[in-house]
Amino acid sequence: MKIGIVGTGYVGLVTGTCFAEMGYDVTCVDIDPRKVEMLSQGVPTIFETGLEMLLKRNLREGRLHFTTALEEAAMSCKVLFFALPTPPGGDGEADLSFVEQAARDLATIWSENERSSYCVVVNKSTVPVGTADRVRNIIEESGHESGTLFDVVSNPEFLREGVAIADFMKPERIVIGTSSGEAEAVMRSIYEPFVRQGNPILVMDERSSEMTKYAANSFLATKISFINEIANLCERVGANVDHVRRGIGTDSRIGKLFLYPGVGFGGSCFPKDVNALYRTAVQNDYEFRILDAVLKVNDSQRHRLSRAIIEHFGGSLENRTIAVWGLAFKARTDDVRESPAHYIIRDLLNAGARVQAFDPEAMDTTRAVFGDDIEYGKEPYEVLEGADALAVATEWHEFRRPDFEQVRSLLKTPAIFDGRNLYKPERMKEMGFDYVSIGRPV
Repeated sequence: MKIGIVGTGYVGLVTGTCFAEMGYDVTCVDIDPRKVEMLSQGVPTIFETGLEMLLKRNLREGRLHFTTALEEAAMSCKVLFFALPTPPGGDGEADLSFVEQAARDLATIWSENERSSYCVVVNKSTVPVGTADRVRNIIEESGHESGTLFDVVSNPEFLREGVAIADFMKPERIVIGTSSGEAEAVMRSIYEPFVRQGNPILVMDERSSEMTKYAANSFLATKISFINEIANLCERVGANVDHVRRGIGTDSRIGKLFLYPGVGFGGSCFPKDVNALYRTAVQNDYEFRILDAVLKVNDSQRHRLSRAIIEHFGGSLENRTIAVWGLAFKARTDDVRESPAHYIIRDLLNAGARVQAFDPEAMDTTRAVFGDDIEYGKEPYEVLEGADALAVATEWHEFRRPDFEQVRSLLKTPAIFDGRNLYKPERMKEMGFDYVSIGRPV
C-alpha cells in the first residue's frame, strides 16, 4: 500500500519514516525545496533519537522518498496524511489555513487528473473539533463525492519529542475517528503491524477523536500546573515537594508521570493545544475555568527561576553574567518552541544580565531566536567561566552529575538555580553552594 505524507515537520517526518520502516512505500511532500533536498540526502531537519538511522536506511531501501510535488502523492497513494502546521493565532485559536489550502490543492489535482480510485485523507495534525468536516466540505465543493472517491479521517498523534520513534512503533493506542466502514478497514490495515502486542485501536466518530487529542494534552498540562502550584505552596509552608509527589504518585488513581515540578511546560503541543481547547470553549459559550487556571499558572511558572535569580542579586543584574544550562523545552530534542529556558533568558537580559548558554542539541535553534544577544559555549563548563551564577533550565542527562568542584572553581559566586530539581539540596549545602530549586527547602 502506498502512503503519502503532506508536510515534513516533526510529526510528518517521524510518521513517514516509521511507516517506511514497517515496509510501506511512502512519499513525503513539502513545499520547501531545501528541506526536501536535505531529507532526500538522509540529513534530518530535526533532532530526534533514532531518526537519522531510520531515515537513511529507508531511503537506501527505496521505501521512502521526498518531493515538492503534491501531485505525486495525491494521484498514487491510497492513504494521504495531512501533517501540517496548525499554529496558534493571536487569540490562541488554531490556524487551519495550511490544512484548508492542502485540501483545496488536493481537490484541484484530483479534478485536473481525473482520479477515480478511492483515497483516505487523514488529519494527523492536531486540529480543533469539526476540522474533518471542514476538510470534507472543501473537497466536496470541487465536485468530489465523499464515501465514493474519498473519506476524511481524524487520526491524532500522541508522540513525545525525544522518544517519538518508540512511541510510533509501539503506540499505547491508536485513535481513529471515522464514520466510514471502508475508511476504518483501511486504517486498521495500515496500523495492524504496530499493535501486534495487543494495544488497542480505538475507533470513534471524527469529532470525538479530535477532542481526544486536546483532552489528553490538556489533562497532562493540568497535572504539571497542579504540581507546580503544590511546589510553590511547599516553599511557603516548609514542606518538600519531592516527598509530596512520591506520596501522591504511588496512588494508582493519580500515577507518577507528569508530577515533576519545574519551570513550566513548553514545546509545540501543550501551550498551543491548551489554548486552542480553551478557545473552543469560549466559542461555544462555555467557561473552562480549569484550563484558564492552567494557562495562568504556567505563564507565572516560566518566570519563577528568573525572579529568584534577580531577587538573589538584589533586584538588578547589571554587570552580572548568568550561565544557562539547557535551551530546549525538554531533553532529547532541539525544539525551543515555547521553551521555558527562553523565557528565563529574556527575563535575565531585560534585567541587564549577560547570558552564556549551552545545550547539547538546541544551540542552532536558539541562535535563530536570540542571535548574538547571548553567548554560546561549546561545552557546559565553558559557559561557567566568569559567571555569577548557574541556571539549569533543561533536564539533560549530562547535567545531572557534573563535577561540582569544577563548577565552583569556574563560577565567581557559588550560586546555582535549579529549575529542574536535578540536585539534592542537602548535598549542595554541604558543598557550600547557594542553591535554589523548585518546591524544596533551601
